[in-house]
Amino acid sequence: MLSKRIKPFLLKGLKTFRFLPLLAPFVVASLATAQPSEPELPSRMAWTAYNLGSTGYNQAVAIGAMLRKKYNVTLRVIPGQNDVSRLLPLKTGRVDFTANGVATYLAQEGMFQFARPEWGPQPLRLVMTSNGLSNQAVAVAADTGITSFAGLRGRRVPYVRAAPALNISMEAYLACGGLTWDDVVRVDFPGYDAAWNGVINGDVDVSFATTVSGPPFRLEASPRGIHWLPAPHDDEACWERLLAVGPYFTKHIATRGAGIDEDNPHEAGTYPYPLLTTLATQDDDLVYSLTRVISENYDDFKDSDPGAIGWALESQVFEWVVPYHAGSVNYWREIGVWTEDTEAHNQALIKRQEVLALAWTEMVARGISDQDAFVQAWQQLRAQRLEEAGYDSVWR
Repeated sequence: MLSKRIKPFLLKGLKTFRFLPLLAPFVVASLATAQPSEPELPSRMAWTAYNLGSTGYNQAVAIGAMLRKKYNVTLRVIPGQNDVSRLLPLKTGRVDFTANGVATYLAQEGMFQFARPEWGPQPLRLVMTSNGLSNQAVAVAADTGITSFAGLRGRRVPYVRAAPALNISMEAYLACGGLTWDDVVRVDFPGYDAAWNGVINGDVDVSFATTVSGPPFRLEASPRGIHWLPAPHDDEACWERLLAVGPYFTKHIATRGAGIDEDNPHEAGTYPYPLLTTLATQDDDLVYSLTRVISENYDDFKDSDPGAIGWALESQVFEWVVPYHAGSVNYWREIGVWTEDTEAHNQALIKRQEVLALAWTEMVARGISDQDAFVQAWQQLRAQRLEEAGYDSVWR
């Protein structure tokens, strides 16, 4: 069950992000009616996704199989080792969409790896997201005997190069235990899969993942075994520290994953994954059609991966931290699940991106050539301009 509480980040004074009840009778009635025309899709599309074997990659491939069977569309899914390798092809137009992680939010904010001069805040939009019965969480090798985040002090923790989404999420959970990167032994890896192989091979003791992703199951089957560390929902200090680093998390009880089921649930946090993401400039009709065919053909791929159930209509989260694309909004509005409150929330998120874009233009005009000085100045300017506009900057 998803918590109704998430740390405010949008506007000062905003207390919650609401998860819409989507199965009202009028919605069911809308779904039963015939759509006005056949969706229009290109014969070929390309997406990026997480590594081979990840749940995000598997779900993208399953959607591709549905597109091929139902609409004769060939979907090429390109695995990316890290956040930059997944988002750069989208930024440069080599792919149309990315089945991404929370790096979508970090790139929108122009922070961490995306604070560099060649990046800056990106005008990203959500198409649809998967919100399953899993958690985004941290697991240790069971043979370590570690049972809490505080127990990670002095332990070997992976740091995935060019993957701020993984590293910030790990940092957030370390904060739950009162720790920082200075309290652990950081071990660098080139990618997500390599970090998990590091746990299996004994090079590190812990890693971050979706509980239904492939690598945790490999750890569970290995001689080391797996244990997911809890972030107890009644531990207010833990969650205050966690949300200060990762405001995109919500409290969640997972019932699916490696070593997790309904009889052995896991209490920690989650966020949507994968996030089907595109640029604001993507064609409205294409986004509308893709949203529609994924939603209408959910039954064709829902059993393809343990996390694929998260694409169900009733699981969609419309008030998160990244705005939806106008094409998707057209579909959600057409079937009656897009409310006035949701539209107001979406427009506020778009306005936030506009504030960030103007601040970035101002930053670039300063002509700072030293990269470290540029990043530091950008972080300060970004926070200043967001707060002047009435937004929570989250990170300073």
